[in-house]
Amino acid sequence: TEHDKERLEALLESGEYGVATDLTAELRRARIVAPVAVPPDVVTMNSKALLHVDDEEREVSLVYPEDADERTGKLSVFSDIGTAILGYRAGDAFSWRMPNRTCHIRIGKVLYQPEAAGHYHL
Repeated sequence: TEHDKERLEALLESGEYGVATDLTAELRRARIVAPVAVPPDVVTMNSKALLHVDDEEREVSLVYPEDADERTGKLSVFSDIGTAILGYRAGDAFSWRMPNRTCHIRIGKVLYQPEAAGHYHL
């Protein structure tokens, strides 16, 4: 969304979370829309989704770095899988290159999306 892009670009420019080349590339190729125009099955910031990563099923929330806690399933958008899932839809399957391997990810279901719930500024 427009709001998420602005916030992510500010974090990238700050350098506080290091160089995030993949996230920068994803933002450049993204189709940016108003929050009310996002389909409800798209993974946006602060969405909760059921993922299949290789052969493992995981329930995750995609969060900003300051809210990340991998033990509780809160993945930073700056993490490999966090960057990978941003903007994908339920049912999408793709391969994502990680530092030491390629993983296969499928978005099983978007369990919660702020925009679909009318929460536009989380």
